[in-house]
Parts: sequence; C-alpha cells; structure tokens
Amino acid sequence: MRRKQYHEAYPHNEISMKHIRIISPSGAIEKNYIERACARLESWGMQVSVGKHAYGVCGRFAGTAEERLEDLNAAFADASVDVILCSRGGYGLQQIVDKIVLPTRPKSAWPLVVGFSDITALHAVMSLHSVPSLHASMCKALATLDDESPVLGMMREALEKGKSFQNFNSSRLDGYETIKEQLRGRRVIGGNLSVLYGLQGTPYSLNAIIDKMDELPVLLIEDVSERHYHIDRMLNNLRLSGLMARLSGVIVGQFTDCGDDALMGCTVRDSINQAFAGYDYPVLWNAPYGHVDDNEPIILSTL
Repeated sequence: MRRKQYHEAYPHNEISMKHIRIISPSGAIEKNYIERACARLESWGMQVSVGKHAYGVCGRFAGTAEERLEDLNAAFADASVDVILCSRGGYGLQQIVDKIVLPTRPKSAWPLVVGFSDITALHAVMSLHSVPSLHASMCKALATLDDESPVLGMMREALEKGKSFQNFNSSRLDGYETIKEQLRGRRVIGGNLSVLYGLQGTPYSLNAIIDKMDELPVLLIEDVSERHYHIDRMLNNLRLSGLMARLSGVIVGQFTDCGDDALMGCTVRDSINQAFAGYDYPVLWNAPYGHVDDNEPIILSTL
C-alpha cells in the first residue's frame, strides 16, 4: 500500500477504517520509528498518512516552530483524519500551543489526539474544549514492542474504539477495585507534571480547564528524570494555586528515574502524598501511565 502524504485526504465515505495522521509537533524522531509504526498500524487495517514535516530536524525539534504548527493545523483541518498520532514528546509544543487553529466542525467530529509527555500541552487544549484525547504511547513503542505486548493490544483497542475506550480495565490495576469504582466515569485531566507546571498562569492551566467544567476532575500526573526537589516545587506550585481543592481524585503514574533525595528528608512518594494530604478523595498509586515500556492508554476529558 502506498502511504499517502498529508495533502492527500482520505474521504470518510472512501474507507471504513481509521485514518491516522502522524505528526511531530515537538522533538525530532528517527525516521525508522515512524516508518515501523506506520507498518504496524497498517497491519491493523488502518490508513496512515504522515505530516509534511514529520521527519524534520531543527536542533532538538522536529522542524521549525512554523513547520510543526503547519502540520498540526493541517491535521486538525482535514475532516478525514480520525486520529492525530504525535510521533514523540521531547519539547516544543509550548512554542506553538497558542497558535493552533482548531476545527470549526462539531466537537464530536474532531480527531482524537494521541501522545504523552510533551503532548500534555496538546491534551490541555483538548480538555479546555471538553474534547477527549488519548494519553498513550507513540511511534517508538508502536515500532518496537513485541506483537504479544499487552500494552500494544490495549493501544490497538484504544485506536479502534477511539473516544469510547474505557479506562481502568487493566489487569495491572487488579486489587484496586474500590478506588477504580470511585474514579470510573469521572473526567481525567493532566499528564506530565513538568508540562503542567509550565502551563501554570496560562490560558491552558489546570485551573483554567477546571473553570470550564461543571464537575471536579481526576488529576493524572507522571514524570521522568526530575530531581526530587523539582517535583516538590512543582507540586507545591499546584497546591498554592488552589488546584488540590478542586479535584475529585488523583492518579499517580510512573515517576521514572526520579530518585529520592536524602537531603529532602523524605521520599518522592512522601512529597507527592504530602501535596494531596488533607483532601477527601481517592489517590491511585503506581498507575501504569508514564515513561515506561508498559505505558497503558487512558482517555482524558470527555464530551
């Protein structure tokens, strides 16, 4: 199958399978990962197109800010696109997040944004507009995980079901039935803690999102390679903004390579626990979301 480029649209009445557009709105990625991810997605019966600048390299970025924005806006504008799969995280979305041109068609017809890490900024945009998005692995995982990987199976299910994908069905959450039932059905917002911290004081902050909601959400947090005191600072920033009192639950994902600092006098887990202490809502610990091979998909927000 010849893989179409971004400007060759797939009309909805031409195909019945999902049309996935791969773009690189943040960091540069090896071309091999995108190509192998495309092959896997096509083996699942999905149509795949690749953004014009998805293979770009401009320092640490996948092209200039203008090029990355062009691909993102083109994906949103194309009514045939069902899923916008971000190729990787890294850094770069905050350079362009305020310049995104969102679709004018009904929100139920907006594409499902997929990714995590730096893509948290794009999830924030979707949550601000009450449009579901998928916090999930990206091209490297699609390219490298074994066919028998449970996460890969969940990823396929999430892409096929789209916005109807159900959260908290993972076997890795067995034993947390009470907390799962307390969280099930509630809107989830958040993602990478460092990115959420970077959005504080902007129109895309967690508090700005909650201002537009008619119910208190569940906050998902995860991070990678952050110093203990950085994590403590970021959590206290959220606490001082009044955020913690505006939640109905917390999902603590993986804090990968975030070691304890003896000079802090406590563990990273203690710092996280202290930030949410005193609030009467459930906290789900060690959830399977974040910078790990078995990063499971979870739907954020809802219509």
